[in-house]
Amino acid sequence: MKTNSRLLPIPLGALAGVLAAVAALAAGHLVAAFVGLNASPYLAVGNAAIDLTPLPVKTWAVDTFGTADKAVLLTGMALVMLLAACLAGVLSRRKPLAGQIIVGLFGVAGIAAVMSRPDLGQLAILAPFVSVLVGVGVFTWLHRILLPQTYAEPAEGTTRRKFLITGAGVAVGAGVAGLAGQSIGASKDAEGSRATVGKLVAARTAPPIPADADFAKFGTPRFLTMAPEQFYKIDTALVVPQVRIEDWSLKIHGMVDREITFSYSDIRNRPLVERVVTLTCVSNEVGGNLISTGKFIGVDLADLLNEAGVKPGAEQLFSTSVDGWTAGTPVPIMLDPNRGAMLAIGMNDEPLTVEHGFPARLVVPGLYGYVSATKWVTDLELTTWADRQAYWLKRGWGQFGPIKTESRIDRPSGFAQVGTGPLRVSGIAWAQHTGIERVEVRLNQGAWQQAMLSAEVTKDAWRMWWLDVDVPKGTHQLFVRATDQAGYTQTEARADVVPDGATGWHSVSLDAR
Repeated sequence: MKTNSRLLPIPLGALAGVLAAVAALAAGHLVAAFVGLNASPYLAVGNAAIDLTPLPVKTWAVDTFGTADKAVLLTGMALVMLLAACLAGVLSRRKPLAGQIIVGLFGVAGIAAVMSRPDLGQLAILAPFVSVLVGVGVFTWLHRILLPQTYAEPAEGTTRRKFLITGAGVAVGAGVAGLAGQSIGASKDAEGSRATVGKLVAARTAPPIPADADFAKFGTPRFLTMAPEQFYKIDTALVVPQVRIEDWSLKIHGMVDREITFSYSDIRNRPLVERVVTLTCVSNEVGGNLISTGKFIGVDLADLLNEAGVKPGAEQLFSTSVDGWTAGTPVPIMLDPNRGAMLAIGMNDEPLTVEHGFPARLVVPGLYGYVSATKWVTDLELTTWADRQAYWLKRGWGQFGPIKTESRIDRPSGFAQVGTGPLRVSGIAWAQHTGIERVEVRLNQGAWQQAMLSAEVTKDAWRMWWLDVDVPKGTHQLFVRATDQAGYTQTEARADVVPDGATGWHSVSLDAR
């Protein structure tokens, strides 16, 4: 029988590679719905990429893309996989081996990524393993249709039609598998569980918010960031964890007198406390917008920890999310009744949204989120700094993370064109758990002028300010600085967000005509 010496057509070969990759990812996603959604090869590799990305690149991504950084990562991964799949087909014009190897290597990467996940069990490896089998199998199958082994096979036109029909079937099957995986994975229905929580009523309510708590009419934010989509959200989760209240528990263990596990109803039925807290991300650049204020409801963490009995020598509360993310918080802060550290189950008169940590998260006034604000929290371990290192501490960030005294100009915006004469300038200032004493504004190198402050609702929340500045014709620079109630005036010296938060005066340029 005569051997076939034809070559695989490049466009159809590339299409075969793409279809094989899509089928592999869809199969892996379907299996992951049963063994853990983060076992999906696409998501597992994405999570591994986040974990392995060098700190300067992470910082650049947050600065450049903000909350869209994960969408950019996933899009970039999709493009790389698309190109690799096309390359697999192009390199397999005679035999499928090269394409099989490339598809297999992607599968190996998925297996390695799944094995590195702290939130997945041993069965999770089934998802990338099935993905490899399906990817290699589909590629081999399509390759044989396109490049028969002998001339006794059907004519080229028939072969092409058969390939296109088969390819269409693979695409439909992959789509069905992917959608099924997504549907089954979301069947835990965290939103439905959230809807059953009902109204959260605090036994100890936060002080009422006065009308002059903000100067929104002058250009500042509203005092409370009411819309969940406007409340800043920075985390490492590619897929928002879906946890039902009936599946959630919180374990307190480690250096304690007794281990305790709380169910959601245990927390829900305790006397609840309500506090207004401004949360700030350590990645917030000078003048940045990674800061929001909410009215949180939950229980005092100190009460839960005291019930477990914290042993002498415990230095950090090592908190773990259901997706494996970790944070380390100093124990003295968590036990300080004046600090107000909370296990929060609600925000702004509603149960926490799924994106912001439902069923429960930590809220610790005065600390950046990377050391304190664990969302979807499920485990609290009392330990020492030497025994456990949290996610960001391993990556070079500071150990304690106290929020720095900072301020921001909200109006006018940078490079604004304004009229000459009086100009109303406004913005925000924050020094959580210390409180803002005064805010000053300077035009160019002139004298500092003290701004009008909004009412102080709590030392744990931001304060708004405004000032009328006389602006002559020309190009000018406005500066702002804040002084906290401990007497510290924020420094002019610029510092990067790494390792423990940015410093410097925020300024805007303007053109007065």
